[in-house]
Amino acid sequence: MVITMFGRLTFLAAVLTCFLSISALAQQDAPVVVQPGAPGQPTKVLPSSTRATLPLVSKKDVEFMQGMIMHHAQAVEMVALMDSRTQNKELRLLGARISHSQSEEIGLMERWLTARGQPTTMKMSGMDMSDMDMPGMDMSKPMLMPGMLTAKQMEALRNAKGAEFDRLFLTGMIQHHGGALTMVKDLYQSPGAGQDAELFSFTTDIDSGQRAEIRIMQNMLAKNH
Repeated sequence: MVITMFGRLTFLAAVLTCFLSISALAQQDAPVVVQPGAPGQPTKVLPSSTRATLPLVSKKDVEFMQGMIMHHAQAVEMVALMDSRTQNKELRLLGARISHSQSEEIGLMERWLTARGQPTTMKMSGMDMSDMDMPGMDMSKPMLMPGMLTAKQMEALRNAKGAEFDRLFLTGMIQHHGGALTMVKDLYQSPGAGQDAELFSFTTDIDSGQRAEIRIMQNMLAKNH
């Protein structure tokens, strides 16, 4: 009987030791969340359940992303016209590059807005209700972002073929890219806007990438004249 009782106690002790070891390992594997302190203050260890929160964004940040989605969508639409209207391999290669990069960026902007609980489209074309009574404003027509082609320009592009299409596409896309640069400039001239790290990285890429593509298109135009 004594041996049996001793054996049971030994078994229970082994189980308890194993349980404590597993608990210790689980605690070691738990992520440690550290919050840096202010200058001169110690850091704080936060509970492992702590989740990061996105920084607040300004209204201008949201409007910029919503407007740039609309802006990029027209560029993709312009490139889609190439298939039946030009055989210019250099232009088609450039168009494929523009369409791919801007389609990817549309996805990025939609994810950015959704993560912050914002709609991916502009409400009332991005205008306040106080703007509705402005004389001469035709609300039946969509508001265009800077540089976007008008309905008349898009119709001319659809009706053109060959060298004429190439010329209209290049001049139109240069105008379009220039408008994107203006949008970026306007964003950073707005107080409190452009402070989000992801937005800053994105706009930096737009600025450098579209300036480079404008130079390429200007050179292509010069060769065709």
